[in-house]
Amino acid sequence: MMIGSTGLQDDICAAIGCPAEVGAALAAHAVGRQYPARAVILRYGDRLGHAWLVVAGRAQALVYGLDGQMVLVHEYRTGDFFGTVAATDAWPVDADVVAADPTRAACVPAADFVMLVDRHRSLGLLLVRSLLEQLRAASARMVDRTTLSAPGRVYAELLRLARLGDGAVIRPAPVHAALAVRVQSTRETVSRSVSALERRGIVRRENDALVIVAPGRLEELVV
Repeated sequence: MMIGSTGLQDDICAAIGCPAEVGAALAAHAVGRQYPARAVILRYGDRLGHAWLVVAGRAQALVYGLDGQMVLVHEYRTGDFFGTVAATDAWPVDADVVAADPTRAACVPAADFVMLVDRHRSLGLLLVRSLLEQLRAASARMVDRTTLSAPGRVYAELLRLARLGDGAVIRPAPVHAALAVRVQSTRETVSRSVSALERRGIVRRENDALVIVAPGRLEELVV
């Protein structure tokens, strides 16, 4: 769904911490869009001609493995860029991109985005930072999938989600099926792993949150 331009500049500046003139330039070339949770933003095989900036919410790039299991390729949070920044080539999308939460984004034609990066050095630096953070996260997931047991991946992901906040609280508490996609496991494995932590007093549920009571003990289980 498209949204009006009012406030888009402020949303962009808040999302990426850019100067006001950069936010104004981006907003002038962007279309604001909003997506409800589980809405498909891009489909596998679509030809890309735009860059997206997530200004609020969270989206995920998802593919299906040979066994039919859904696999998380990338996760895009507030301030992340995705899509294409190639001015001439329309790249095909290599994964479905789905809104994991209600999400707002600024959508900019690729040619315009390239022009803006050329004019505003700070925007280029922000783009590089976003892409490097995505690469680091993808590399970490690949290492976890090849070196950790299924429960170990669950525990590592809980620690990572907690560190996105104050280091001890995950709010809202992760849904087991969604957590299974993140760690490339099954909902049953996630449910058993989290229940075991609750029985041992390492985590506890508190209203709509999951609290890491003993992060040190949880780290010891990441094997």
